Amino acid sequence: MSKQKQAQLRKDVMPYATSKTKTSMIQLLNTIPPFFILWYLAYQSLSISILLSLAFSIIAAGFMVRTFIIFHDCAHQSFLKNKKWNRVIGTLTGVITHFAFEKWKREHAIHHATSGNLDQRGTGDIWIMTVKEYQRASKWKRLQYRLYRNPFVMFGLGPFLLFLYENRFNRKDARKKERWNTYLINFLLIATYTVLVLTLGWQAILLVQIPIAYVAGMLGIWLFYVQHQFEDSYFENESEWDYVKAAVDGSSYYQLPKWLEWMTGNIGYHHVHHLAPRVPNYHLEKAHSQTPPLQKATTITLKTSLESIRFRLYDEERKTFISFKEMKVRNKQQANIPIPTRKDSQSIRS
Repeated sequence: MSKQKQAQLRKDVMPYATSKTKTSMIQLLNTIPPFFILWYLAYQSLSISILLSLAFSIIAAGFMVRTFIIFHDCAHQSFLKNKKWNRVIGTLTGVITHFAFEKWKREHAIHHATSGNLDQRGTGDIWIMTVKEYQRASKWKRLQYRLYRNPFVMFGLGPFLLFLYENRFNRKDARKKERWNTYLINFLLIATYTVLVLTLGWQAILLVQIPIAYVAGMLGIWLFYVQHQFEDSYFENESEWDYVKAAVDGSSYYQLPKWLEWMTGNIGYHHVHHLAPRVPNYHLEKAHSQTPPLQKATTITLKTSLESIRFRLYDEERKTFISFKEMKVRNKQQANIPIPTRKDSQSIRS
């Protein structure tokens, strides 16, 4: 795509980068109250059946994901026109989702500015090593990477690390506003959990709140993972990296059933979001359907997205993700290629 076409594409999407207060308010009303109602139903169901309670908790987890999308839009200043109210709602939804608003806002902005850039990895993204980096790495670093990329660790332990560690501490270079926002959200979380334990008992935390947060965290990690880790995703060194290509070619269109689109706040239109972060979630589908070039983005479905679980390393030479097994097979094939001897070289010349 030429620079002229890229500029035109960004221009075509700009009309959708406008928030509508009424639509945003409706989204708040059809997301936050249902979440608390489902939480209460999950708690009340404990006296009837733990399985029934778990069913309500899983549904509530879906609304927690939807709440995160509101949080996410506030971080991009796209949910409401007023910056102050974006910050207020972002902080409050940060308590519900257990995310530090200002900290995540900064890291996510870096993610958008560097997505697909092999020389700028490490902030707000999932750890990716190239084949060459992995081959040069020490045994200890290889072990760390294998554990990190293991699905049981990433999706099993990941939510706990995300909520209990990653979002509870500030970065060393965090500014005052970012630090105090993290302290505030941490304080509100401690206060909330204290009240829950004193009024409802620790069982409410163990059997209702933890399952909701865990399932929501697992789903959130999966969405973030699959939207950039597909077979022919875009990755380039900084000298050749391009923002528009990284957005359209390096972010997938996750084609989900309509009810899942609604529950996940249209985040499946991730290519649109990366091209124009100021487009609120409720305009992403329209921007995609009315902008033909965006419809050429890599489309994945629930079924095909499962293939991405096996991806472990990025092969810079072939511009694709591969598994550890594929890397081993490739190394064996290369090792079995006979090295030409001096006699062979002379016979070839003759």
